[in-house]
Parts: sequence; C-alpha cells; structure tokens
Amino acid sequence: MTALITSKKLTIHRPGTSEPVLHDIDFSISPGEIVTVVGPNGSGKSSLIRALLGHMPLVSGMISRRKELRIGYVPQQVQLDRTIPMTVRRFLSLPHWVGAETIADALARTGVAGLEARQLTELSGGQFQRVLLARALLHDPQLLVLDEPTQGLDQPGMVGFYRLIEDVRNQTGAAVLMVSHDLLVVMRSSDRVICLNGHICCEGTPQDVGNAPEYRALFGAEARGTLALYRHHHDHDHDHDHGPQHDCAEHG
Repeated sequence: MTALITSKKLTIHRPGTSEPVLHDIDFSISPGEIVTVVGPNGSGKSSLIRALLGHMPLVSGMISRRKELRIGYVPQQVQLDRTIPMTVRRFLSLPHWVGAETIADALARTGVAGLEARQLTELSGGQFQRVLLARALLHDPQLLVLDEPTQGLDQPGMVGFYRLIEDVRNQTGAAVLMVSHDLLVVMRSSDRVICLNGHICCEGTPQDVGNAPEYRALFGAEARGTLALYRHHHDHDHDHDHGPQHDCAEHG
C-alpha cells in the first residue's frame, strides 16, 4: 500500500539556530497503522511531527504526502482564555460551521456524547482530550496525528484514552501517528514504535524496541516492565478500504 507520509534523509535545525534537532530521518506511515514516537525530552519528537505536517522548514531531505491527504491533529497544548465563555458546540464549529449531527456523532465516537452545551472550562482533563479528538475526527481524516495527547491524565485516564484510539482506528481505518512520553501504556497501542534521540535509535514492533539496547540505554529503569504490562501481539492486516482486521491478544 502507498504510504500516507514518507520522509527521506530529513534534517531540521532548532528554530533560529544551526543546531540540528533531527538528522537523516527516514520515516513512513501506512494506512491503518498506529505508529508511536518515543524519546527523552529534547529528542525531537514534536519537531518531527511539525516537520511532517509542513510546519517546520527542512535543512535537507524530502517529505512526500499522499495527494489530498486528510489529517486530523490533536496538539500537545491548547491555550484557552478562561474569561471567554465557549461551549463545546461552538469550539467544534470553529473556524468553519459544522452541523449539529456531525458534532454529535464525533462526540459519541469519542465517548463524550451530550457535551455540546457544556462550557469548555467545565470539562475535566480527560473530557477535554476527548473533545479535542472529536474535533480532529470531524472531517473523516485518513491520518490522525496526536502530540502527547495524554499529558496531564492519570494512568487509568491514559489507558482509557489509548483504548479509545485503538477503537477509532478500528472503526475508521485511519492511521495514527502519536508522540508519547507514557512508556507504560504506549506499547499496548502501537503497531510500530520509533525511538528518537536526534536520530532514529531503533524502531520496530513494541517487543523489538523494548528489547533494544538503545531503548534501554535511553530510558534505563523506566523501560523495565513496559512490555510485561502492555504487550500487544499482532496478527492482523490493515485493509485501506475496510480498516484493520484484528486477531490480537493482550497480556498484563
């Protein structure tokens, strides 16, 4: 299957400097795949996302995207002016009008049906993340991009959100590209993991990456037990037209 986004020898610098933040990145994501990018702080995870979305200039290399690729994006942080009242319905209708039925369907799909009239400032952290995900789903994306979407959630909230991502992928067939610092839950949801530290240290299945010496050297004791908690055995194909077909077992 043709990749949705591909990069070859991608190199980018930190803004306003000649210091490379990432170099020689070869990357691709295929329809229906869940790819998670991990790495220590400052390793270039969010920079990779911004570059792939066209929001950072390239020093060298190239990026290609499928023609008319529809992308839904959940950013790492959303700054809200709490002095301005705004309902969930209004938030999901910006900057372009969206029909009530479409909004209701997106909220139901992300597990927060009926929140249309609620003020954004009244939502819990978990509810707000699901509203952001609903917003990203409004226009039937082929690729969902999530930059540390569980930041600020407790561990049960993280696990619930990652399960939701899997459900969305299964229902829609959309690929998912996700940046995460939550090592204890990230492995459960991923078809492929990429470990960054300015370059790609290692990549592969969750089990391959979890056993890689480069991964263990970066995360040390934090990496121990990750796979034991959330190991995801894969025995499925990703069908672009009908979504992924699963026969998966999880062990905890």
